[in-house]
Amino acid sequence: MGINWQPDHLGDGFALTELHVGSDEEGPCLATLVSYTPPAVVAPTGLRDAARVVLKRLRPRGRDEQESAAQAVLYVHGWSDYFFQHELAHFFSDRGIAFYALDLRKYGRSLRPWQTPGYVTDLSEYDDDIAAALDTLSEDITAKTGAPPSGVTLMAHSTGALVASLWANRFPGRVSSLILNSPWLDIQGSAILRTTTQGLLEPITRFRPKARLKLPEFGFYWRSISNLAEGEWELNGQWRPQFGFPIRAGWLTAVLNGHAQVRRGLSIDLPVLVLSSARSTISPVWSEAMLSSDSVLDVTVMTQRALLLGPHVTVCRYDGALHDTLLSRKAVRRKVYADLDRWVRCYSSASPIPEV
Repeated sequence: MGINWQPDHLGDGFALTELHVGSDEEGPCLATLVSYTPPAVVAPTGLRDAARVVLKRLRPRGRDEQESAAQAVLYVHGWSDYFFQHELAHFFSDRGIAFYALDLRKYGRSLRPWQTPGYVTDLSEYDDDIAAALDTLSEDITAKTGAPPSGVTLMAHSTGALVASLWANRFPGRVSSLILNSPWLDIQGSAILRTTTQGLLEPITRFRPKARLKLPEFGFYWRSISNLAEGEWELNGQWRPQFGFPIRAGWLTAVLNGHAQVRRGLSIDLPVLVLSSARSTISPVWSEAMLSSDSVLDVTVMTQRALLLGPHVTVCRYDGALHDTLLSRKAVRRKVYADLDRWVRCYSSASPIPEV
């Protein structure tokens, strides 16, 4: 029957399809897969004929032509967020890599009126979302090229990067590489603070998992990225609210449990790229420094924990970068994309390793 693609609000080339991923105590759940295909440019007949001749001459011999064209990326957003990074989609598409993004259940395009935004009690609940997305993109690529993708890179941001790391550890071999953009791999503060926080949460989570925790809400990161404030990005106020979704006890416990797994060490046997700002500015008072640093997470803790993910981790830190490094000002983004380009070219290669 095929995939039911519908136009997405991001415009030309972007389409979405809904993925049914079961139910929970709140009712039916779905995730949303977004794809990007560059709009076709129709050339005059003479130019089209000339292009066919050139492409025929350039067609590689020996290796299956489709093998190099069937690389794909699946992007997963962070907390209180959704996919809107059209620039990222263009970056991968320009390199011949099929781009897809996933709005997880209860986020963005997948959020329904009866649902508590972003709420889960175990990060493994997203296993079905990621599996459905991978199956669907594989079906889509096979329909277009005649062959499944030769490799899929899982790329994720912040809390989504924690989800992606734990998932990759549980399901080895499902993807070929991992790109983590400012991953939330541990909570700020000392071991004593973590232990105290978990101790206080335990009875609340047991009896009132959806209890809203009264935590400070500053909206400084939103201010640094929104074009309604100091940033340059157009955001959907319902899907990416200024002060974020309310923090629930059950959700925070799930995240802390994920952090504990990272601290014990994971065994992700894949190339892993970690992108982060060079510094953090975490304060209850607005500072202009928040326009050129991570105002959400402690990047020192982040990069230390990244080394516990597996044996092959590359860490790149950028002066002037925001929490989402690819939402930073243009000069910083250019540096991030340059490193991303080099890394992807290296680890997307299907060249055999010579014997020694």
